[in-house]
Amino acid sequence: MNEQAGKPAFLTHHARVLIVIARDSAARLRDIAAACDITERTAQNIVSDLEQGGYLRRQRHGRRTQYSLRLDGRLRHPLDAHLPVRQLLDLFTSHDSAL
Repeated sequence: MNEQAGKPAFLTHHARVLIVIARDSAARLRDIAAACDITERTAQNIVSDLEQGGYLRRQRHGRRTQYSLRLDGRLRHPLDAHLPVRQLLDLFTSHDSAL
C-alpha cells in the first residue's frame, strides 16, 4: 500500500507533467503518465490543458510528438503571477544537467 495515499501533494499533476516535459521534450504520453503516476488519459488531458493555457506547444514529427515549452509565460495564480514558468521549472530541473 502506498504510504503517501491520502496525503496532500506539494505539486499538482499539471506541474509534474510540465516538469517531465521540461526534462524530455520528446517524452511519450505513456512515459509522462508513468513518471507522474497517472493514467495516460489523464496525462493527455493535462497536456491539452497546458497547451490551451499557453504553457506549451505540440508539434508532430511522424508518429512522435515534440513539445516546446513557453518559458516566459506567467503562472496563473494572482500570488504567483509575477513569476515566469522558467523559474518554477528551474527549481526542479537545474540539477538534471549535473547528473
